[in-house]
Amino acid sequence: MGDKIILYISDRSNRSNSVLAALKETGCEVVSTNSPTIGVALLYVMHTVDAVVLNNGSREQASFDVAESLRQIRPNVPIMLQCGDQIDSSPSWTDRCVSTDELASAVQDLLIVEPVV
Repeated sequence: MGDKIILYISDRSNRSNSVLAALKETGCEVVSTNSPTIGVALLYVMHTVDAVVLNNGSREQASFDVAESLRQIRPNVPIMLQCGDQIDSSPSWTDRCVSTDELASAVQDLLIVEPVV
């Protein structure tokens, strides 16, 4: 999967090293930002993004707004919401909601099942 690119968007200024490490475990290139606005702009200008991992903490409405903007730009790029340890269910506007512990394997599964052309 070394030729795949993951865009990681977080609203936290201190992005978790464990999340970035988990994403890098996939063997994909990881582009990250702590600004949802910049993340949307990056998706717009980047030629290839295979998946987006979104982490807006507990602010579901903010995550929804960012995901909606991302879908308008690239409707076929899968969006995964990185949640805390407790996952009740995945919101309907995301392809999957996962904890940090299962993030790497979930991204790999998502990229195998839903390749973006």
